[in-house]
Amino acid sequence: MTLQDGIRLDATARATLLARMRQRAPEPARPAVTPSYDTSFETLPGFEELRLIRATGEALGIGNPFFRPHEGRAGAVSRIEGREVINFASYDYLGLNGHPDVRRGAQAAMELYGTSVSASRLVAGERPIHRELEARLASLHGADDAVVFVSGHAANVTTIGSLVGADDVVFHDALIHNSVIVGAELAGAARRSFPHNDLDALEDMLVHERASHRRALIVVEGLYSMDGDAPDLSRLVVLKERFGAWLMVDEAHSIGVLGAHGHGIAEQAGLDPARIDIWMGTLSKSLASCGGYIAGPQPLIDFLKVTAPGFVYSVGLPPAAAGAALAALDVMGEDTGRVAALQRNARHFLATAQAAGLSTGTAEGHAIAPVMVGDSLKAVLLSERMLARGVNVLPIIHPAVPHKSARLRFFITTDHDREQLDDTVRILVEELDESTRLLAALGFAEGDHDAAARAALGGMT
Repeated sequence: MTLQDGIRLDATARATLLARMRQRAPEPARPAVTPSYDTSFETLPGFEELRLIRATGEALGIGNPFFRPHEGRAGAVSRIEGREVINFASYDYLGLNGHPDVRRGAQAAMELYGTSVSASRLVAGERPIHRELEARLASLHGADDAVVFVSGHAANVTTIGSLVGADDVVFHDALIHNSVIVGAELAGAARRSFPHNDLDALEDMLVHERASHRRALIVVEGLYSMDGDAPDLSRLVVLKERFGAWLMVDEAHSIGVLGAHGHGIAEQAGLDPARIDIWMGTLSKSLASCGGYIAGPQPLIDFLKVTAPGFVYSVGLPPAAAGAALAALDVMGEDTGRVAALQRNARHFLATAQAAGLSTGTAEGHAIAPVMVGDSLKAVLLSERMLARGVNVLPIIHPAVPHKSARLRFFITTDHDREQLDDTVRILVEELDESTRLLAALGFAEGDHDAAARAALGGMT
């Protein structure tokens, strides 16, 4: 048979051939594609801004004011880079860090219990010194009981996260500490911020929103760490009682500072502290130790001790920290002259700064005194120049404070003397004028710190 004769296939062969023809030719093998994932830390939000700030400082010859090591105890005077400076960057308000009795308290606790309790208190980390400290803190606040945490920040986060949830709402001052915001966000609660110390605005929020939520928590600070002012506690109590809310007061900066005996804002306001639902405080400021605590009604403390993750799943407070805080409470109670001296120094510094024409914002003369600068670049430059003149004070810039409200923040203590305070104000006035002149000469417009950063980097954005 030839091709001209045609090809005759039986039915089975024909079907097989057609089936093969209908099959798609195999596609050529493609190389495996590895997905591209971003594993760079440099692309994290905010890292570029950090790089620009550092580069700007280098271009202007300004050192980084943060993470400067102190070569010894940082009290009213400290030692930085081998030089003694007047120090306004530490919140040792009562000068108890390094006090002989406080040192002995820490050493005695360490000798008895060691350097760590080595476990969560819920399982094997409970020590008698913990309960002794909690009883003393509860007494300080006129509360039933207290619970101590290894971190002040964690105390707020874990307490708020344990008390409220998705059906609840947290009302807080616009200038509240980061730990309160983090706690509310982790809890999934609705979060409402009212303008700083504007209780009319808070009341309006409560009128319109309280009924829409199961539980409500109002959180304020006893003394605001960036501005040095205090809230109207009496009115806050009235509002929380009227609207059926819990009131939580963060006394991190007000214990040892407010009130005739340093017992905080309730003593200052002449209020029964039992009318406040939740007291929070830290051990790291006036009490010269480390850690945080919550004080309040017994059911609250019992609940937190078995539910708050920051307590249940964290090691107990180190013995030395507990011993130091207990000793500091003893000294504060026995030597009320320290509180009075602090209050005199704070009022004097504020009055002297204001008389010199410096802007101190809303500060009330309670150990924290901001001097408002406005421009972040100027604040950093001013801090550098102050250090060169023998005064250590740090700048506070965005995002810690709003845009164009940068400042130098002064922590006043019992141990500062009048000469130090007066000299500091004099130097500050001189260096503020000089910093303004220098920036203008370099072509940096007032308040234009973003443009300054770009200019210093040759136009890089």
